[in-house]
Amino acid sequence: MKATLKNAIRLYRARRYSASLQELHSLDEDPGDLPELSYYLGLCYTQLEEYEEALIYLEQVVTSDTDIVHIYQSRMILSYIYTITGRYRLAQFELDSLLESGYESAQVYAAYGFVAYETSRYEDAIEYLQKAIEIDPGNANALNSLGFILADRGRNLEHSLELCKKAVEIDDSNSAYLDSLGWVHFKLGDYDEARAYLRRALAGSSGDKDVALHLRTVIEQGNKKR
Repeated sequence: MKATLKNAIRLYRARRYSASLQELHSLDEDPGDLPELSYYLGLCYTQLEEYEEALIYLEQVVTSDTDIVHIYQSRMILSYIYTITGRYRLAQFELDSLLESGYESAQVYAAYGFVAYETSRYEDAIEYLQKAIEIDPGNANALNSLGFILADRGRNLEHSLELCKKAVEIDDSNSAYLDSLGWVHFKLGDYDEARAYLRRALAGSSGDKDVALHLRTVIEQGNKKR
């Protein structure tokens, strides 16, 4: 049994998620009795974007595993899944649980900032993202999110531009970061720069509808200015 689990973990680390999942399911064990099995089943299903299945196993981890690292990571993934599926109250519960257990990290605060923004709690979002950056000044996700929120709310645009530039410097192929930088330039009235970054973002995002909307807005407003 141990050799099979070890092989499944090896396959997971090699990013062969379907093969790892098949190996995990071949084990003659109940995931409820073997937390490590639940953990890797949850990870595999998350990577395969089968989120409802992932939730089943990750919830088992946070209620039965004794490995604190597994519990922390599972709660982070649970918060991510609940966020992208629009279940913000559940996402907040997982993040609150992490903070209450003393697990303060830039990743947690950045995730909390996004949840707060999506639920229109803008001041909370800004506060959480600032905390994330205080902990990790190089956290590109937090830099980008804070820069975008400030720009979207029309606040401190020069600082917003600085934040988004830093995020793009860290990862200049990330379409979300390029989108944010383009949106800040738009808010500043720099239409040419805005179009350039948004076109790069759209090309890299395979036609993301939000990026497309930003680009269309910039083009329409730019035409009006002319």
